[in-house]
Amino acid sequence: MTTPELPFPETWSVSDLCEEIREALGMAFPRLWVAGEAQRLRATRGGHLFFELVEKGRGDQVVGKLDAVIWRTDHHRIQARLAREGQRLEEGQRLRCLVGVDFYGPFGRLQLVVREVDPLYTLGELERRRRETLEALAAAGLMERNAGLELPVPPLRVGLVTSEGSAAYHDFISGLSESGYGFRVLFVHASVQGRAAEREVASALALLGAAGVDCVAVVRGGGSRTDLAAFDSRRIAEAVALAPVPVLTGLGHEVDLSIADRVAHTALKTPTKVAEHLVARVAAAEVALVDLRRSMLAVAAGRLREAQHQLARVEREVQLGRYRLRGASARLEEVARSAAGSARRRLTAAEARLGALAERVAPLGATRVAAGRRLLDDRGSAVVDRARGRLREASLEVEGLARLCAQLAPERTLARGFSITRTTHGAVVRRPEQVKSGDRLIHQLAGGALASRVEEP
Repeated sequence: MTTPELPFPETWSVSDLCEEIREALGMAFPRLWVAGEAQRLRATRGGHLFFELVEKGRGDQVVGKLDAVIWRTDHHRIQARLAREGQRLEEGQRLRCLVGVDFYGPFGRLQLVVREVDPLYTLGELERRRRETLEALAAAGLMERNAGLELPVPPLRVGLVTSEGSAAYHDFISGLSESGYGFRVLFVHASVQGRAAEREVASALALLGAAGVDCVAVVRGGGSRTDLAAFDSRRIAEAVALAPVPVLTGLGHEVDLSIADRVAHTALKTPTKVAEHLVARVAAAEVALVDLRRSMLAVAAGRLREAQHQLARVEREVQLGRYRLRGASARLEEVARSAAGSARRRLTAAEARLGALAERVAPLGATRVAAGRRLLDDRGSAVVDRARGRLREASLEVEGLARLCAQLAPERTLARGFSITRTTHGAVVRRPEQVKSGDRLIHQLAGGALASRVEEP
């Protein structure tokens, strides 16, 4: 008895099944628009571009991912079209692509073949994210925070954030070096485009903010709008706004301001312009210093002239005192001479009268003579005493004048703790109403000068 053969279905080869899948997908999805974020871009030597198109959910978790390719011919055409709109294909960029679905059998891989990229969609996504970031920064009060910081004068300690060895780096360093001023630059390398730019620029700003620099310059050499997309990110914007020192940007744009420019202390177009701005600040400080020095010299010269005039006046007063002292001495000598002559004359006259009286009273006897002599002695003593009194009075007057001259000497007045108070213009202050609160005063003491400021006149 023979066993009947059972009918078996057709057996497919792997390649035949792959081809069948490919054809089925091509018929089911001939062309459609797909939106997603471009990741892992990889260009081949042949001009093709391979990447992943992903969709992210909450917390940036990937919820869908498809491999994609742009063949060489389409790649060149798409690049040219994006360039006309100021864009180019970048890592992390949101794209809306016209695709066909293909299945590559040798790798068993499904992939999207990109035929077109919608530049308006990318611009719209960038503008939406930009608007959301600006609203968030404004709500947090960060739009004007960095602009409110004071840029030191002169700003010679400068932090620099850019790509090492780039044209922006050399343009900025050359601008400072050629000025001849003593700038000290602390450089921290950071990518200025691509996925790493946000993290590296924010980290560099934090590092330089803690390094004690006067300001930080963030510069790059320009590029397309998508090249500058990192500087529209919230992470970099917050790092700029929260920096503890003024941040100056020179990102090479000619038309639009990035969000980093909007929150920076000062936004300039190019790295060279940032360097020129810093050089101008230092030059202005130098001019101000020269003017201040000239002003201080003029004030000092004026005060020196006033002091010389005061000294000359004091010297004249001292000389006048000396003249008065010499006059008093001369008057004293004259009084002494006059008193002595008067005493001698009176004594001679008294002696003459005594002789005459003696002759007249001789007969009266020795008693009257003795009495007469006593009277003569008493009157002579009185005359001498009166002359001596006049002499003492004159001496006391001379001594008083001498003490008065000594007391009038400015040096003695200052030595007793007094001072001469003047305004900063050199005027002597005699009344409180001559000054007001906040005025600066100069006090001339015996041992030098002191300065003070009026709190309440």
